[in-house]
Amino acid sequence: MRIYYGPVINPQSPSKYQALPRCLLAIGAAGTIEWIVDDVESALVQEVLAQKGCIDNADVEIIELPQGQFIMPGLVDTHTHAPQFPNLGSGQQYELLDWLEHVTFPMEAKFNDLAFARHTYEAVVRRVIDCGTTTCCYYGTLHLEATKILAEIVHAKGQRAFIGKCNMDRNSPKTYVEPSAADSIHTTKQLISHIRSLSPSSAHTHLVHPIITPRFAISCTPTLLKGLGALAASESTLAIQTHISENAAEIVFTKSLFPECSTYADVYDSFGLLRTNTVLAHAVHLEDAEVELIAARRAGISHCPTSNFNLSSGVAPIGKYLDRGIKVGLGTDVSGGFSPSILNSIQNASIAAKVIAMQSAHTHDRAAPGKFAGRMLPVSALLHLATLGGAQVCCLEAETGSFASGKSFDALVVDMHGGLSPGVWGADSDGLEGMLERFLFCGDNRNIAEVYVQGRFIGGRQFRHK
Repeated sequence: MRIYYGPVINPQSPSKYQALPRCLLAIGAAGTIEWIVDDVESALVQEVLAQKGCIDNADVEIIELPQGQFIMPGLVDTHTHAPQFPNLGSGQQYELLDWLEHVTFPMEAKFNDLAFARHTYEAVVRRVIDCGTTTCCYYGTLHLEATKILAEIVHAKGQRAFIGKCNMDRNSPKTYVEPSAADSIHTTKQLISHIRSLSPSSAHTHLVHPIITPRFAISCTPTLLKGLGALAASESTLAIQTHISENAAEIVFTKSLFPECSTYADVYDSFGLLRTNTVLAHAVHLEDAEVELIAARRAGISHCPTSNFNLSSGVAPIGKYLDRGIKVGLGTDVSGGFSPSILNSIQNASIAAKVIAMQSAHTHDRAAPGKFAGRMLPVSALLHLATLGGAQVCCLEAETGSFASGKSFDALVVDMHGGLSPGVWGADSDGLEGMLERFLFCGDNRNIAEVYVQGRFIGGRQFRHK
């Protein structure tokens, strides 16, 4: 057993989190949290440990966090594209559809070279973990073997993840498109079987999950969407990820391809692909009827503000979605987003909410007290989106996203000492809540000392230096 004593941040909801400066947190051999005692004065630590039977026990390691460090849940990235990392910072002049044509599809086509895929994915997963992401929803390419490699690498490094092979049998380059709907569904089933065959003997069993991944409605024929819907219907726990209402031109094109559907969301719903374990990336321009449909289906939204700004897509009204009770998390959306860090997404989510708030001030459309629509997002909401909210979007809130007895210890040890990163002044003032805010707005991967998934030390600054 490993027991930490010191400051702990624990998300509760969009409007509340616990800041516990004197917390005892115990992790068992299986990587799950055995118990938590919220507030223990230093003079009473030994007494509490004795009550828990943890004194003079050779199997117990007690770690007291030094000043300037705190523990928080690991970050959850609900939307990113692993094969697009080599394109980070490229194609900044394009909007979505032109960016796909000129930047994205040519890069993704290179992943038919398995040596290139392995070399790239090794670097991608290491970077994502060291940015503090303990759970990640990855899009692969349309290539089965390359996506198997991605799953194997994520599995070996111990990250919690969903991994999907893109389904795309139309409106794609001739050199980067699947030959048929039948082939797309067949290789998807092969990937599902392969991911489920990864069966280690260590504690990180069942961390990597398959996910059905129709790239977006534009790239899928009705035959393909129907087949994917049938696959989803055969297994209710099989997750789904796709894009929705990211860009105005995309929406127009989608509606022209599916004239029988009333909205973009209705396309997915009509094929049985909109349900509680569906992750919808972007949702920038949803119609009111779509908001109600997504809420009714209990699907989740991945808010990707960096990408939405960068590709000039728009600003998603996240406060409105939170008020409606829709599950919302954050996504980096590399490489539409130019950073693999959820911290960057947090910062841009804050700015996006402020843009909405400024627009609402002009239209007198501010929300009522206690609501989020038309207002700046508080630290509690930003923290929620990056942790527990993301876990809810992935239907993993019983396992990760916050700290409670029986949940997995997916966590970061954050170090706020000055000099680690230029934006962080130091850890000498403002208390635990002040340190959290400065980490979210000014911190980077240099402030992430240790990364844990299921209690296993898998990344962070100290991992690189060990």
